[in-house]
Amino acid sequence: MQRSALLRIAMVLASLEAASASATTVQDSLAALSLEELSNVRIISVSRREERLADAPAAIFIITSDDMRRSGATRLIEALRLAPNLQVATANASGQVASARGHANSDGNKLLVLIDGRSVYSPLFSGVFWNANDLPLDLVERIEVISGPGGTLWGTNAVNGVINIITKTAADTQDTVLAATAGNLGTFGSAHIGGRMGQGAWRAYVSGFQIDHTNTAAGTVIDDAWHKRQAGFRADWESGSDQFTLQGDIYRARKGQPAPGTISISGVKLDLGNETFNGANLVGRWTRQFGDGSNVSVQATYDHSQRTVPPTFAENLDIWDLQAQYTLAPIGRHELAVGAEHRSAKDRLTNSIYIAFLPDDERLRWSSLYAQDAITLTDKLKLTLGVRAERNIYTGNEYLPNARLAWNPTSDQLLWAAASRTVRAPSRLDRDVFIPAKPPRILEGGPNFESEVARVFELGYRRSLERFSYSVNVYRAFYDKLHTGELTPSRRSIFFTNGMMAATSGVEAWASWQVSRDWRLSAGATGLKQKFWLKPGVRDFVASLDKEGRDPRNTFLLRSSLQIRENCDLDVTLRHVGKLFNPDVPAYHTADMRLAWRPKPGLEVAVGGTNLAGPAHGEFTEVATRTLVERGYYVNVISRF
Repeated sequence: MQRSALLRIAMVLASLEAASASATTVQDSLAALSLEELSNVRIISVSRREERLADAPAAIFIITSDDMRRSGATRLIEALRLAPNLQVATANASGQVASARGHANSDGNKLLVLIDGRSVYSPLFSGVFWNANDLPLDLVERIEVISGPGGTLWGTNAVNGVINIITKTAADTQDTVLAATAGNLGTFGSAHIGGRMGQGAWRAYVSGFQIDHTNTAAGTVIDDAWHKRQAGFRADWESGSDQFTLQGDIYRARKGQPAPGTISISGVKLDLGNETFNGANLVGRWTRQFGDGSNVSVQATYDHSQRTVPPTFAENLDIWDLQAQYTLAPIGRHELAVGAEHRSAKDRLTNSIYIAFLPDDERLRWSSLYAQDAITLTDKLKLTLGVRAERNIYTGNEYLPNARLAWNPTSDQLLWAAASRTVRAPSRLDRDVFIPAKPPRILEGGPNFESEVARVFELGYRRSLERFSYSVNVYRAFYDKLHTGELTPSRRSIFFTNGMMAATSGVEAWASWQVSRDWRLSAGATGLKQKFWLKPGVRDFVASLDKEGRDPRNTFLLRSSLQIRENCDLDVTLRHVGKLFNPDVPAYHTADMRLAWRPKPGLEVAVGGTNLAGPAHGEFTEVATRTLVERGYYVNVISRF
């Protein structure tokens, strides 16, 4: 272990003496929450209204706040590795790839990510900048991970899955919390404080981290070290039957630019410098409950971000989003919800000689209406029908229907089936990109690029017994109009088209067994089969068929959560990920371990290690520039006052 890492750990250990002896007890959810209670957890992401997890007709996995704490994760993207229906891979220290049911790439453009209902996908490339979207995990109540389409309720880009990150209310975070983690791979810290205000509550937080650079298998240093600082607040209050929330975040970060971003001109290697990004967001939400059981909610969002990637481009982006939903009181056998959303963006690009987005300034708009009806056919059979009509400036109207049938043969079983159509709408990267900025060009955008389309069929079974629960889901998906590149009529350059199709099929399964009051075992596994092919007459010039083989054909996850004593926990996670074929990334298996001790109420000290089993390994990208994921060791301290 490096001397700097030892110094960090020593500094964290020294902070133990400053912890408050009067702090509240750290909750041990493992002993407090049974499997039956977990199945009764109220979720919102499947039907956009509260329902029991056990009744949700979708492939959904819940990552609880206790799961995150006991995993030792320090960032949202790391916590997502706990979901067996997701695949998370490390490209470099500041770049991770998250995907569901295949189609993994650096864009991640078929997975919609929400934070408290606020969409965080970028209209620049229809994906998520994970390094710009983060929160202290102590403030996250749960993460609802849906594998499969969610377009009817959440819109375009919810093709292969929806991740909804739900934070705790201000009332649930009234204590003062200090948290610090230090190890050989980086340093992390956060603090939050809360208070009361009339009939409401507030909280504020600050956080920051420094992540060290990584190395390739050949020992070459990768220029990917980075740091980030962030702060935010949330306020919740009530007035009669009205509930209000106001929350926001602000952040600033700087990171290195790893190869293959290095540019060489006439044999001279250019120093790319650091990439910088910063941003802020503000969310206001109002909900009114009516006496007949109906409710209405309105949410307004403003999101600002700036990103500078020398010497290629810089972006200044402002997004406004307004959405409203009215959930009617049950009418006979019908439970109907209707809603509308309007999203607009002002995207301003500063181009370079290497790449240009034309026009450099663009106004983007998306408008949609949706309705979904849950129809009780019998006491044990429910049919859900929904459709969303969404309009964008590139392709006009898109229609996203879905149908779900749920059958409860007994109170502890659910068998469900679903059929959906969803799309991934074009982004600026599909339509407006030109390389180089001036003619003659290699790439001339995609002026006629259409939405990528998916038709998905799913079947699932879920059962929850007193000490054992499990879920099994199978699916078959057909994709049309996938991204390709063809020659222009002059045959001197390439433009983007929709010349590829694909079919995927797979299985997802996970289970949890309460071996004893103090010991729980959880497991998950996936299997995936993919096939991509070009449409007749299409000659692709951007290696689109290389998408086949970028996803592991199988994964396996096993977690053990043991309460050794009332104030001592041991958590072990084993993970296996199958090999990738393009590029060639060998299969790997690894183990994470965390031992936590609570010497007094409100204070928790943990030591842990990551990637302890097997040699250091790569997870993504070409071998020459691939980050080698090495063993990590850390000390974590959480103090609650």
